[in-house]
Amino acid sequence: MTQRLHMVFGGELKNPTTKEFRNSDEIDIVGIYPNYQAAYSAWKAKAHQTVDNAHVRYFIAHLHRLRDEDHAASPTEELG
Repeated sequence: MTQRLHMVFGGELKNPTTKEFRNSDEIDIVGIYPNYQAAYSAWKAKAHQTVDNAHVRYFIAHLHRLRDEDHAASPTEELG
């Protein structure tokens, strides 16, 4: 089975209607998880902790989508 890593992260947004962080140095990296179900559980726990602050949002990033294993140089490798 192919491993599909997911990262949960979040923090305070400049405006609750956007996805721009107020201070990118203060982004909370919750963790990297081996599957979506584990990431969703972590995301849900953090979202519940911050439910009273409309400016704080947490997200799930699909890390497995950042790399295309079928090509020798994926776009992420070209940047680095």
